[in-house]
Amino acid sequence: MVGGGPAGLAAAEVMAGAGLRVAVADRMPSLGRKFLMAGKSGLNLTMDEPPDQFRAAFRGDWLAQALVEFDNRDVVAWAESLGQTTFTGTTGRVFPVAMKASPLLRAWLARLGGLGVTFRTRWRWTGWDPSGAAVFATPEGGQTVAAGVTVMALGGGSWARLGSDGAWVGPLGVRVVPFAPSNMALRRVWSGHMAPHFGAPLKNVALNGRRGEAVISATGLEGSLVYHLSQAIRDGAALALDLLPGLTTEEAARRLTGQPRKLPVGRSVARAWGLTPAAQALLMELAPARDRDTLARAVKQLPLTGVAPAPLDEAISTAGGVAREAVDDRFMLRARPGVFVAGEMLDWDAPTGGYLITGCLASGRAAGRAAVDYLASRRATVVP
Repeated sequence: MVGGGPAGLAAAEVMAGAGLRVAVADRMPSLGRKFLMAGKSGLNLTMDEPPDQFRAAFRGDWLAQALVEFDNRDVVAWAESLGQTTFTGTTGRVFPVAMKASPLLRAWLARLGGLGVTFRTRWRWTGWDPSGAAVFATPEGGQTVAAGVTVMALGGGSWARLGSDGAWVGPLGVRVVPFAPSNMALRRVWSGHMAPHFGAPLKNVALNGRRGEAVISATGLEGSLVYHLSQAIRDGAALALDLLPGLTTEEAARRLTGQPRKLPVGRSVARAWGLTPAAQALLMELAPARDRDTLARAVKQLPLTGVAPAPLDEAISTAGGVAREAVDDRFMLRARPGVFVAGEMLDWDAPTGGYLITGCLASGRAAGRAAVDYLASRRATVVP
């Protein structure tokens, strides 16, 4: 098993549970680095919604069967089997009560150890030798491992410092769709008057018609509302904020024009619309003019100008990866029988909100099952 994140560990659990001797190799000093980072602000494991609706959030359909066999409800049962009670937040997001990834990861690694799984850290996979064995660079020098089956879950191309650097693309030797940032922030250079609002939330707003929340940061805008529009942002779509999605354009204009003309524009806006200081500052930052007619239109359709997606290494996840045609229906590389791939190595995409973690767990388990079946079929064909 190459890669010690959620997908790799999920595959290892299935394989060890089937009685195979499993070793997990990871290039980092410890396992699950990105998984632990995901839990820094509360580990969002999955979503509490109908499984069909949950699967619809994934781009492409090639994880569909894996997500049928291990869906969002199964994630909850799995976490609780590791002693981590869960709860569902007001937005449907499911979290462990501990709100951290570390207790879950510790319990998981202990269970894997009990199944006989061994762990080899600081082992970087570098390719294959002429016989097809996996080659690793390790603190003890080069190591070669010939295994009956190999499952690879080396992540995408974001957060290189946590282990996902995409360095496997060349040595793997199959077609890979170029990586692109996903679930990424928007970068923008603000004027000085925005500084007091860095870190402030924009609640109950809409971006390109989708309602949710965003956060003003020192470098731009971030948050789930922005992340959900990753594909549109990558495609260069024009972006516009609606700061008053509960009002029509006519109602917003009527409230503003009803303010006394002697009031300064800023106070008129505050009284008419009840915007938070952060939302009002953003309106004044981005509106093309500050007359009342322009502001009445802009508050409902505020163009996000001067923005660009954050770079790949700062994205929460990546689109792109091993191309669909490079693997069979059970995640085995067509060019290298007995080698399976899972997790963010594959070309799929999903929003934050537990979809990413569930997708990694589901694809890892599916690849692990396929590896077990492949090895069993090979053994069955051996003539004594």
